[in-house]
Amino acid sequence: MIENKLSEIMGRKRLKISDIIEKTGLARNTVAELYHGRAKRIDLETLDKLCKALECESLSEIIEFRQEVETKI
Repeated sequence: MIENKLSEIMGRKRLKISDIIEKTGLARNTVAELYHGRAKRIDLETLDKLCKALECESLSEIIEFRQEVETKI
């Protein structure tokens, strides 16, 4: 499962959607969809801009893969 942590990192850094738009030049809809966890896909260029704007040390600060655990009944 892919976990989108954009809203979490923005909250820690006390950034608003408008702050990210200003820093990245991304469209409001793009940032809002990612922030609210509704995005179905994301460009590498978008990830690059977000990482630079948020001063990430690694991509996993924004997006993380977690193995799903199967539950047996």
